[in-house]
This record gives sequence, structure tokens and C-alpha cells, in this order.
Amino acid sequence: MKGENGVEHFVITFARGFGSGGKEIASKLAKELNIHCYENRILTLASQLSGLDENLFMAVNEKTRSSGGFSNFLKGLPRSRQYITRNEKFVSDDALFAYQKDIIENLADTESCVIVGKCADWVLRDRENVVSIYIEAPRSFCVQRTMENMGVTEETAHTTIAHADKYRAEYYTHYTNGGQWTNPVNYDMTLNSEKIGVDNCVELIKAYLQIKNLI
Repeated sequence: MKGENGVEHFVITFARGFGSGGKEIASKLAKELNIHCYENRILTLASQLSGLDENLFMAVNEKTRSSGGFSNFLKGLPRSRQYITRNEKFVSDDALFAYQKDIIENLADTESCVIVGKCADWVLRDRENVVSIYIEAPRSFCVQRTMENMGVTEETAHTTIAHADKYRAEYYTHYTNGGQWTNPVNYDMTLNSEKIGVDNCVELIKAYLQIKNLI
């Protein structure tokens, strides 16, 4: 689609606190805009590509750029429903992040889409056709959603949220050279999903895209 300002395509990036409903908001927004929503499949593809030697990766990269980008590769990968950062400690992998960054930039070059996590707001920070969103909510709200979605106890939900948010904060700081994941200055919009509601968050973001003449 093409907005009034002549932008051929656009990207909405999402950062979110664990349990805040950010992934659900991102998915619903993408569905309503009829564009793809990418999250864990970017990590999956980056992991696969990182196993290639540099020359082979460059050949794959060149081939995908001439045939519409990495999106066809990503569409063929399964959607992960697992919370991959649930209890993991952050361990940097700069090579893997470099592949993720290349995939994100390639997607931004070739299609309108939603990208969840992966420091996408920072990777695409200098592009005019990018809108970055941060979704957060009070801990009690996140705990309740986590209990319902994961089928865990309140204690486990608290622990899961603490681990996941710590991982995301450390991940963001490392790969953005000291940036703060929760800093509202990084984003176009910061929304409280408890106060606003999931569906209203989607509507607010769509209204902002219209203000920006992207849709």
C-alpha cells in the first residue's frame, strides 16, 4: 500500500513488557492492515544463516534481495508459540545479531510489515517510514495474563516476567550500545495496555499511522 506522502511501504516495530499483550496487539494490527507480523521467525532464520560461511551467506543475501527479500524464507518457517526468553540468561552473540539486523533491514527495504522485538526500533531508527511502539502494563495485569496464557501459578508468572524483562533490557542495552529498552524517547508511542485495552491500542496505532500518512 502507498500512503499520501508517497511512501511505498512502512514498518511498525514493537517492544513490549512480558505479559503486556504487546505481541497480541502487534498480531492484530498486522492482520487488520493485511501485512505480515515477524517475531521469532527472524531469530530462526538468522540462526540458520549464521551456520553458513560468509561467502555462502552473501550469495543467499544477494539472491533474496533480487527476488523480493527474506520474506519468502520467513513465511515458510513455523510460527513459534514458545516464550524463548522465559528463563534464559542473556549471552551476547554479535554474529547472530548481525544476521538479524540484515534481515530486518531487508524486510524494511522490501515490504510493509510489523516486527516484534529484536531491537528493530534501533536498527531502523533513521528511516522515515518506520513507526516504533512500546507496550507496557502494571505488573498485576501482566501476571494475570501470563497465568492465563501459560497456565502457571502466580509465583511462576512473577518469576517469568522478571526473567524475561531483565533479558530484554540487557539484550537491548548490549546491541544498542547502551540504549535503554524502556526509554520512551526511543518510540513514537508508549501505550499502557491495561488502561487502554488491546483492541483500543490497535485503533490508536492505526490512527497514528493515518496522521503520519502511512495508511
